[in-house]
Amino acid sequence: MKPDINSVFSWMDSAEISDRHIEKIRISKHLRKMRVILDGELNEDVKHDVEKELMRHFRLNRVKIDVKNDDFSLPPAEAEFAPPVAAAVRHEERPARNLGKAHSLDVIYGSKIRSTLVPISSIDENSQTVCFEGTVFGVEMRDIKSKKTKKEYHLILLDVTDFEDSVTVQLFIEADEKNEEKYAMIQKAFGKVNKNVEKGGLKAGVPVTIKGKAQYNDYAKEVIVMANSICAAEPPEEKEDNAEKKRVELHLHTQMSQMDAVSSAAALIDRAVKWGHTAIAITDHGVVQSYPDALKASKDNERIKVIYGIEGYLVDDSARITEGIASGTVDGKFVVFDIETTGLSGKTDEITEIGAVKVENGEVTERWGTFVNPGRSIPKKIVELTSITDEMVKDAPKIGEVLPKFFEFCRGCVLVAHNATFDTGFIRVAAERNGIEYNFSHLDTLQLAKCLYPDLGNYKLNNLTKHLKIVLENHHRAVDDAKATADIFIKMTEELKEKHIVNLAELNGAFDMRAASKRNRVNHIIILAKNIKGIRHIYEMVTDSHLKYFFRTPRLPRSLIIEKREGLIIGSACEAGELFRAVVAGASDDELKKIVDFYDYLEIQPIGNNAYMKRSDEFPNVNTDEDLRELNKKIVALGEKYNKPVVATCDVHFMDPEGADYRKILMNYKGFSDADNQAPLYFRNTEEMLSEFEYLGKEKAYEVVVTNTNLIADMVEKVRPIPTKKCPPVVEGAKEGIVNDSHRKAKEIYGDPLPDVVKERLDKELNSIVNYGFSVMYRIAQELVRKSNEDGYLVGSRGSVGSSFVATMAGITEVNPLRPHYYCEKCHFSDFDSDEVKKYAGGAGCDMPDRKCPECGADLVKAGFDIPFETFLGFKGNKEPDIDLNFSGEYQSKAHDYTEVIFGKGQTFRAGSIGTLADKTAYGYVKNYFEERGQRKRHSEIERITEGCVGVRRTTGQHPGGII
Repeated sequence: MKPDINSVFSWMDSAEISDRHIEKIRISKHLRKMRVILDGELNEDVKHDVEKELMRHFRLNRVKIDVKNDDFSLPPAEAEFAPPVAAAVRHEERPARNLGKAHSLDVIYGSKIRSTLVPISSIDENSQTVCFEGTVFGVEMRDIKSKKTKKEYHLILLDVTDFEDSVTVQLFIEADEKNEEKYAMIQKAFGKVNKNVEKGGLKAGVPVTIKGKAQYNDYAKEVIVMANSICAAEPPEEKEDNAEKKRVELHLHTQMSQMDAVSSAAALIDRAVKWGHTAIAITDHGVVQSYPDALKASKDNERIKVIYGIEGYLVDDSARITEGIASGTVDGKFVVFDIETTGLSGKTDEITEIGAVKVENGEVTERWGTFVNPGRSIPKKIVELTSITDEMVKDAPKIGEVLPKFFEFCRGCVLVAHNATFDTGFIRVAAERNGIEYNFSHLDTLQLAKCLYPDLGNYKLNNLTKHLKIVLENHHRAVDDAKATADIFIKMTEELKEKHIVNLAELNGAFDMRAASKRNRVNHIIILAKNIKGIRHIYEMVTDSHLKYFFRTPRLPRSLIIEKREGLIIGSACEAGELFRAVVAGASDDELKKIVDFYDYLEIQPIGNNAYMKRSDEFPNVNTDEDLRELNKKIVALGEKYNKPVVATCDVHFMDPEGADYRKILMNYKGFSDADNQAPLYFRNTEEMLSEFEYLGKEKAYEVVVTNTNLIADMVEKVRPIPTKKCPPVVEGAKEGIVNDSHRKAKEIYGDPLPDVVKERLDKELNSIVNYGFSVMYRIAQELVRKSNEDGYLVGSRGSVGSSFVATMAGITEVNPLRPHYYCEKCHFSDFDSDEVKKYAGGAGCDMPDRKCPECGADLVKAGFDIPFETFLGFKGNKEPDIDLNFSGEYQSKAHDYTEVIFGKGQTFRAGSIGTLADKTAYGYVKNYFEERGQRKRHSEIERITEGCVGVRRTTGQHPGGII
């Protein structure tokens, strides 16, 4: 009997395969390949999708679908389907599947299991006895006592998942001698299960086959399984990379990409090492916070070469307030104009209206305007936006007739427009097409507004008119927009005069154009450090992007990247990069060449990464997978044309396909409406990537996947982002100062010469402090305490610094760590060794009885807490000092500021802190996600997905007291 294809493809929603039947299926377990013979042809796109889905669903290396009568090249079938794993794109309502018979291994509890397996998602209160396979990821064991029988039981709760759903398994074992062996077996099997071993993927659990009865549990308020038998199962076969020459991943995000990626740097590096990859890049969004973990996981690049980089947010700051203006003042002659068009592309769209206003000496003197016949129908969306219809322009002159009249109106004037690059670009292209000379300079009110009003929410024309209290009628009509722009320009010239900026040629230099550009449109960019110089430049750019150019994201002006380019390799990034966007927009060859020239290599990604474009109205020309492949082919062609290497990357955001379940929670929290449609942003091996890009041809696919990724990796030196050398700050005279101050204070208390016990302790401590370069730490603390006390605020020390006698003598702490003793403030008598004092050894001197000085009769001071110096700096005296000081709340900011006085402006900064997603917060996100969709999930499934989200960077902040 031929199986119905729907039973195999039951999770797929394609009508085109519903009437097909399988003639034969043959699977090679050893090679992890499948061959399917159908009774009829499939559409090529559908067939390709089905093959990919089968590969993901059954964890196969290769799937081929053909029609009957083809020869089989695969070995005979060796096994039934492997247990399914989560696909990159999920379908919540998936029919239950028969997974075949269980093949259990060693019995952990009960007896051998040979029943038919079902997916966990199919288990409900009507299931009765069920058998399923999964991985134990959570364990709770405790002893309880029955209220009825008074007997004691071992209660075992197991959270089990098949990475599509999870269920809690419950087991009671009576606590008596005959059952202790059973309980010991369970403890041995599951006692070391730790949900937190590997964030972003519960691979540390125990694979099991379980048979038991499904029933509703009143305490848990959900369906659980009461286990009858538990057996060990074969662990899921881990994916390997069997390619002779491995690829290198050059675009990868860790948990430090804020609320965007779920796998740790250590887990990803371990996977790359296991696969035999020689290098891997870390490119988190705008930050370098995963570098320490990556360095540690790579064992200083001994296991694998880590390429340190970032995925930055590029803003183009090349636009200027004025272009081509050599002279003139703000009181000169200007033509402020605006145009309406059939679309946004100067290459393919046409002008439908021009409106212009002449301004002289800050006053409007003339107006000019006309409709333009574009020679085509105006798109519906443009009609809705501008209210200009085909009827309105049908009798208007063509652009070739309009431009000479417009240029005559503009003669001798500087052109002014809001976003002048757009308006003058259309005019320039139209002039070239009609053989008309264009030689005007221009001024951009958009760029000028960004400089004059840096705190404005946005710089759209209607927002500017509202801010400057200017009337704007019929927005998106050229004549009215030109008049409003003219009024804005006049007000701006008045403000420029107030700032004593009148010469047009000086406008660009009068403002910080980098800062003004931080609200420009963002494009993604990959920046990799080639060497230690590149690491330094990345650090400097990350600092500037957060402190100088931050707007919603840490922005990187293009000119800053050019300035810091030495030691860096620049890549064109993903579909959010300027090259991909330009290709999608149909940019001209000149525009594409200009963009390509900026990059060292170009990037393409699996089409699944960009599948959202098929669903978005923003990309009307992208409707099929073939359209996405064509975009990649165009980038490959650009690489060939301009001799730039093209690399294929995964844009990794999670390690395995099931990571999509975790990331969708983060995306939902961030407000993405398509959070459920997760792209397959998982870490792929070389074979998977070669298969993905086979449409480029075998040679080209190998070039972009293997050859060029290794080419880029080979350009990178093995570097440490964190130096091994200690770099303590330098304070002139710190060593001499701490030695002299300590001796002086000690002599003030104990006299000169010092008692042997005092001198020995002081010399011992100073020897360690001076020889290991810790003098400056003591000096800084001493200065801060002195300054605070001088300003009238007491300082409290805490922690192990109380064990340092030098700290006491330097005034850093009031705790005297010497053994209990008496001393006289007047004559410097001291008693460390009398029988009365020795009774308090190891205790506190303040507990000793009061005494009079035997030499001068004054009251003796009781001191000492008998704390060894090793408590602070270790047995060798080389431990890093940790001096914790408590300043008054109202004085703390002044203490922070004083560190800048000590070291100089720009030489200190506040230490940062990283806030990650905690268990309870993540649990709330997951619970809310399912509640919003009206889906009820078992507690164990919520826990599983929660664990995949825990540890993701949620926010960053400033350390409350740490100054570096």
